[in-house]
Amino acid sequence: MGSIAENLQAVKSRIAVAERAAGRAPGAVALLAVSKTHPPALIRQAFAAGQRAFGENYVQEALDKMARLGDLRLEWHLVGPLQSNKTRAVAERFDWVHTVDREKVARRLGEQRPAGMAPLNVLVQVNASGEASKSGVAPAEVAALAAAIAAMRNLRLRGLMAIPEPGAPRSRFGEIGELFRDLRDAFGLDTLSLGMSDDMEAAIAAGSTLVRIGTAIFGERRKVQDAA
Repeated sequence: MGSIAENLQAVKSRIAVAERAAGRAPGAVALLAVSKTHPPALIRQAFAAGQRAFGENYVQEALDKMARLGDLRLEWHLVGPLQSNKTRAVAERFDWVHTVDREKVARRLGEQRPAGMAPLNVLVQVNASGEASKSGVAPAEVAALAAAIAAMRNLRLRGLMAIPEPGAPRSRFGEIGELFRDLRDAFGLDTLSLGMSDDMEAAIAAGSTLVRIGTAIFGERRKVQDAA
């Protein structure tokens, strides 16, 4: 792989090509750099190359990075599962949560968001594959959860997130995009978090507005050990 800056540019070029192929407007799709398991030093390199939004899977790992990167103005997204006992730290420190799939968790986030902070941006995670072992709510239950979140204080419902199974057919992406469009006007949604390094083109064709890219930017997962 090239440098972080080169990798970012390559990903942005892929996004631009996919936007054109899908008839989307230039810049319609935002890039979230998923930095989970990668050291703060690489996040600094991505920041120097112009990237500002970063996704983390594990709350404690993210908090450690926030402390070591406190001199940078970064936007932090939680893209991994959220347990009830971790909601306070997330409510206090993150800008976005992509993985809300229970009303209880959403309510705790809203109650624990500090006064004076902007509302926490929230996405409802959809179980795109229908597998019982996967996180997320069934498509038929998304509207009810979205309505509950939309009424909660200190939260801003922004849209949906999904993780189709590896090798999923394009029709699966299309189903998620259709669900997003069905709910968009009713709830004022503006964000569909869909697509990763291997499937971003299919996601963009289906209407994704934000792709979560880790490997194509940072390489394979590693242990967090480098200095910031």
